[in-house]
Amino acid sequence: MTIHSVVIQKLLTTNAHIGRQVTTHHFKQFTYGFRNRQSIIDSDKTLICLRNALNFLSCLSRDPSSSFLFINTNPLFQPIIDEMTSRVTSLSPERASSLWKMRGFLTNSCSPKKFRSRHKKLVFAPTKMPDCVVIFDTERKSSVFLEAERLGIPIVALVDSGIPWEYYKKVTYPIPANDSVQFVYLICNMITKCLMLEKKKDGAKGTGKKATIKDQVESTSESKGSASDEVLVVPYDNLAPMSCADIADSKQLLDKLVVVKYNGALGKNMGFNGPKSLIEVKNGSTPLDLIVNQIQSLNSKYGCNIPLLLMNPKNTHKDIVKALEKYSTLDVDIHPFEQGERTQHESFVSEGGEDKWQSSKHGTHFLSLMNSGTLDVLLAQGKEYALVVNPDNVAGVVDPKILNHLAQNSIEYCSEVTPTTSTGLINFMASSLQGIFKLEDFTSDHSEKSVKGFKFIDTRSLWLNLKAIKRLVDTSALNLDNLSTLKLFENSIGMSIPQSRFLPLNSTSDLFLLQSDLYSFTEGMFVRNDARVSPSDPSIALGPEFEKISDFKRRFETIPSIVKLDSLEVNGDVWFGADIVLKGKVVIDASPGLTLRIPDGVVLEDEEINDPTDI
Repeated sequence: MTIHSVVIQKLLTTNAHIGRQVTTHHFKQFTYGFRNRQSIIDSDKTLICLRNALNFLSCLSRDPSSSFLFINTNPLFQPIIDEMTSRVTSLSPERASSLWKMRGFLTNSCSPKKFRSRHKKLVFAPTKMPDCVVIFDTERKSSVFLEAERLGIPIVALVDSGIPWEYYKKVTYPIPANDSVQFVYLICNMITKCLMLEKKKDGAKGTGKKATIKDQVESTSESKGSASDEVLVVPYDNLAPMSCADIADSKQLLDKLVVVKYNGALGKNMGFNGPKSLIEVKNGSTPLDLIVNQIQSLNSKYGCNIPLLLMNPKNTHKDIVKALEKYSTLDVDIHPFEQGERTQHESFVSEGGEDKWQSSKHGTHFLSLMNSGTLDVLLAQGKEYALVVNPDNVAGVVDPKILNHLAQNSIEYCSEVTPTTSTGLINFMASSLQGIFKLEDFTSDHSEKSVKGFKFIDTRSLWLNLKAIKRLVDTSALNLDNLSTLKLFENSIGMSIPQSRFLPLNSTSDLFLLQSDLYSFTEGMFVRNDARVSPSDPSIALGPEFEKISDFKRRFETIPSIVKLDSLEVNGDVWFGADIVLKGKVVIDASPGLTLRIPDGVVLEDEEINDPTDI
């Protein structure tokens, strides 16, 4: 019998696997199924999360000045907590006994007071902020969650199948299990042994204060010197093609991938009351349809299993879950996660349009999801890579060529970038040469006015090695919303992708481009029209009369052909007929009070139209 089997049997004897009759949606990732109307918690996932939490506590205990706060209000657990705190230091030696903490135990820590009741000694606050809070009875809904989150103190907690989302999302290291007395005894015993073992190691080595993970990361970054400000950009055309003959190798590679998409971007600036993932972009298909169909196509072609994780804020979660009902018959493993309410400091691309474009912080939400225990579950399932899709990029889909390049070259971080409209740079990248560029050569704002002076646009679509994320996720230095984060990874690159992999949807001008004959899609992927000679897409600027999707649809009988178009600017009360062809530079500017109708079948090439006589 293996050690793993022995440990699992030990967990089963504690009834840690028996959940409640009701399982919250965010907890289903830890459940195995139902039996006798009770949810069954997957013991393998409990073991993974438990090992992760113990490793975190062990790392903290290596610092002699570190302290832990154990929270318990269940009298059944009290003797067990008493025994543990008598053997390890909790806050300070004089407070190593079991304490019942009242509201404001952290935020009111300036002048702690004591008094005695009939049965317990009550302590309002510790004299020193703890480095970690360990909670054994989360169902009590203590204010500890709110205060620890406010002060930035990590939480290790036992969570069962009925824990509400507002408390679960605040737990840094959740341990999914039934909080039985036997399991609490087991986990307290393991915490005690881990802390005492680290103390013994520290004493044997005779070392003082050890460097934290964050210090090690900062030290590594400083040692790289000026090289940390440089990015190696590899052209997409340089990548080796995937062999169609070896299906088994392709399946093995794709089985290591998970796709993560954030659905927080709204379409309010286009008059759409819902997430932009549900806007119809072409032939009745939405961005969500495209990525699901593409994953379905890969799963069918190679026999692999690529899960899709959807991170949804509270204001879009219901709409996304409802839209997922039509995919129930598809061979795609979809997991929606509700990320909670949008905070005041977060900015979303959709509400400001192009001129007020800001990062939607989807990288931060990805790290939040990984910290919730999902990362350990994915690693246990054999997943090694994650594609984090930009919520505004309709064309952000899985590319086996990029994944194969990452695996072959042991790359931990890859950011998809695209050249600006600089002709010289486009020709350089088209020559299949790779080059090193400075961080100041990149921008995340792709609006035409903002790209001047920059060489690349950071599309904010990321390919990440999950093992590297595991190594760095405990550091506050990790921020995936900033391209400079690549210096924390051992091997990182920028991938110069073709225009067809970066098609943002921030306005009806973008929608015009997607619905035109310049792009078609097959198997969920946008394909550029081969008849297009220019390497860049035409510039489209539709006036405020076209701003809302409803107005946009009414003013076009059919979308004009733009394969040979360089730029289009439309202002005023303009209406388009069917089968129109636009070429070169076209400007249509209707005077105030004048309605201008472009007739069916007309061809406009390098023309400026102000009234009907110009047509």
